[in-house]
Amino acid sequence: MCPSQRLISALLAGSLLVQLSGCGTLLYPERRGQISGQIDPLVAVLNGVGILFFVVPGLIAFAIDFTTGAIYLPGGRYSVAPERLQEALDADGRLDQARLREVLKQTLGEDLPLDNPHLRVQPGHPEQLARFGLLPHA
Repeated sequence: MCPSQRLISALLAGSLLVQLSGCGTLLYPERRGQISGQIDPLVAVLNGVGILFFVVPGLIAFAIDFTTGAIYLPGGRYSVAPERLQEALDADGRLDQARLREVLKQTLGEDLPLDNPHLRVQPGHPEQLARFGLLPHA
């Protein structure tokens, strides 16, 4: 193999490695489940590098990050993966406030007041809940 082919192979392997590590879903799994927010410039640039070198993988990385919500910066100080929140549901798919409080305490290391009158509860859209394997209650 001539030196120019080795250089091209090394650049190709390096850019593939950057693209693989640039996926926000892999870098920040705790951000999954966000619906909107401010886009993380680091994740956007890394996905953009994928588009620059390899159009299809870059577009797929953007699609995955937007679909999972991992491309967005956390809206507040707290972020919990949907799999952890699954533990707070009872057998009927209803939210158990006591279990939710315990999951949040274990995950975040803080005891959040879920009985605060300013707390806004927003039900999830059925398609959004299904994306995370959660079943909406009837």
